Amino acid sequence: MRKFGKAKGFDIIGLFKYLILFFFGSTLLVVLLYRFIPVYYTPLMIIRCHDQAAKGEPIRIIHHWVPLDKMSIYMPIAVISSEDGRFLYHNGFDFQAIQHAAVNDAEGKRRLGASTISQQTAKNVFLWPQSSWVRKGLEVYFTFLIEHLWGKQRIMEVYLNSIEMGDGIYGLQAVAKQHFSCDAKDLSRSQCALIAATLPNPLIYDSAAPSSYIRKRQHHIEHIMKYVPRFPMY
Repeated sequence: MRKFGKAKGFDIIGLFKYLILFFFGSTLLVVLLYRFIPVYYTPLMIIRCHDQAAKGEPIRIIHHWVPLDKMSIYMPIAVISSEDGRFLYHNGFDFQAIQHAAVNDAEGKRRLGASTISQQTAKNVFLWPQSSWVRKGLEVYFTFLIEHLWGKQRIMEVYLNSIEMGDGIYGLQAVAKQHFSCDAKDLSRSQCALIAATLPNPLIYDSAAPSSYIRKRQHHIEHIMKYVPRFPMY
């Protein structure tokens, strides 16, 4: 009986090791593939389509992948100014922003976001939007991978191609066509700042019909952009 128990225990441990190896091997492979191939669909796109179908609405995905050097030179600067001022200098995690957000939360002040562009990219491409400890742990894991396997240029390229920028609109080329009737490369400095101003919640804030609040954010972002160095394009 003891011998059978040991064998059974060994099988369980072996299966557990196999599952761990499979997880790390498969996720590493996917991250490596996405280093070179476009990301055409993300979990958020699929979730949004499911929500649209559940409401009886037509499925709406507008997404056109373009390389970083086919985007306006102002767009990376705009999102760095609005979303992640230390993007070029941190390793995927802005510990100063995390500490600041924690202090604000402890003091009962307005909650501040501390997610970097790298973390947002990891979440958009590999995970789901609902927050949980499991998702946060996986977000850390995927952020570490893309920072070391992709680099800043590729992270920015994927981010600007996959992020939600309106109702059913994903990526810079799609929003440029839908809201400004131009290509991503032809967006002006002001238009890029306006798009960046809506990113905290692009389903509420509309770059095609900006509110006075979004216009105020746009002008603030444009001011910050003066002090951000030009992003190294391909």
